[in-house]
Amino acid sequence: MTTMIEVSGAGRQLSVGTATEVGRRYPANFDVVRAAELARRPGLCAVVADGMGAGEGSRTAGRLAVEVFTAAVQQHRGPLEPTPLFAAIAEAQRQVRAAGQELRELTGCTLTALVADATGAWVTQIGDSRVYRLRGGLLELLTVDHTAAWLGAVHGWYPADSPQAAAARYQLHRFIGHPSLPEPDVLSVTMFPGDVYCLCTDGIAEQVPYQRMERTLASGGPAATIAAALTAASLEAGGRDNATTVIVKVA
Repeated sequence: MTTMIEVSGAGRQLSVGTATEVGRRYPANFDVVRAAELARRPGLCAVVADGMGAGEGSRTAGRLAVEVFTAAVQQHRGPLEPTPLFAAIAEAQRQVRAAGQELRELTGCTLTALVADATGAWVTQIGDSRVYRLRGGLLELLTVDHTAAWLGAVHGWYPADSPQAAAARYQLHRFIGHPSLPEPDVLSVTMFPGDVYCLCTDGIAEQVPYQRMERTLASGGPAATIAAALTAASLEAGGRDNATTVIVKVA
């Protein structure tokens, strides 16, 4: 599945493409993606979520978190700032926790978003889905994974490519549906012409090598073509997970 939209945001023209791929491991796609223009003013709300596990709790968490977050952003009337983004995640936490209590099973997901209007652009992230930015030929990771694997790699507990790190990838200490209702990271970003932003679940981040991602984002193709190329690359790498991305090109 691929989609493409053209919007205005952060004083720029934004070309947005999305793609998602079930992969070869799971019977269904537990990732959720949504990218749409803001309803009340020029702007963009792009969101990816990755359900935890492969059951109804995973499916419900991703769907509900994206719905709640998107609705909160669409209903917000003032300029974008951290406060309404924190509030949107807090509401998603409450609703996903309530759904989990009814389902009586693990009900959780990651959530990563890029929201932009005329006043600026913001990244909101909780879990281990990511935001990358290609600018001036340099591909940077803008977000931090909320996992034991990330902490272990940063603090030298074990090599990043070790079996210990691989096991620790699944130990999330912040996610939507967590009993402690943790807050997200919220980051202000300035969009420059030529920037390419990539929001992606770990099915992309853990399977598509950095150099392959860099070349793909720098290819100059339409946003939807780049998004489809990244999900295809995840299949080439083995398709061990659902893989989802949103590509935002800035002009």
